[in-house]
Amino acid sequence: MGTRRFAFAAAAAMIVLGAAGAEAQEKLRLGTEGAYPPFNYFDSAGNVIGFDVEIGLALCEKMGVECEIVAQDWDGIIPGLLANRYDFIIASMFITEERKQQVAFTDPYYKAAMTHVAPKDSGLTEFTNDTLSGMAIGAQSGTTQANFVQAQYPDADIRLYPTQDEVNLDMASGRIDLQVGDMLPLLDFLGTEDGQCCEMVGELITDPAFVGEGVGIAVRQEDTELVSRLNEALQAIREDGTYEAINDKYFPIDVYTMN
Repeated sequence: MGTRRFAFAAAAAMIVLGAAGAEAQEKLRLGTEGAYPPFNYFDSAGNVIGFDVEIGLALCEKMGVECEIVAQDWDGIIPGLLANRYDFIIASMFITEERKQQVAFTDPYYKAAMTHVAPKDSGLTEFTNDTLSGMAIGAQSGTTQANFVQAQYPDADIRLYPTQDEVNLDMASGRIDLQVGDMLPLLDFLGTEDGQCCEMVGELITDPAFVGEGVGIAVRQEDTELVSRLNEALQAIREDGTYEAINDKYFPIDVYTMN
């Protein structure tokens, strides 16, 4: 009787310890937009998926933490981080000096370039304020693309949209003459049925004043330890092939190096 009671007590203690261990697993919240395919977007079942999301979850796994995905409109994505609605942002955010005033960034997890997209019959070859004066030019609001358009083409009819999908829709419908956006999502758009209207025109936009140092993960400035952990995890998934496997699901080139 005493032996059985002892065994039962030991087993109960193990269950309690196991439960306590499970409860003790660190949890982090991953913030993203959900409207920027193929990087982050909702599937037909209402799940947020895409390159950003898969990279973020791979980093969480490498750090040994459980991660919850939180979707947030782009215009409120940095305020949401600062308000502690999530712990880090992985949403194709360019690392710029302006943003560094509000948040800290990890090392870049992919390189960035912007491009112009116009109808195939546009005949556009020059991209100056004079040549584009009065033309309807679209970009997503709150982005470095919007900053570029406003700085370079002040005399154009600049139209800013809450999401990149809405820019693409007006481009396909002929309601704007030109758009400026991140190259990789626009390559994805041009491969769709709606995107057959249009093509990339002009040279890639790589000015660091607008594309920054690449694309990074944003973290609250005081969370320096989390920045270090994310950087270590990023290096680890580059070395073990995880990054490459995710990259190859979405892109024909290595977006980490743009080769």
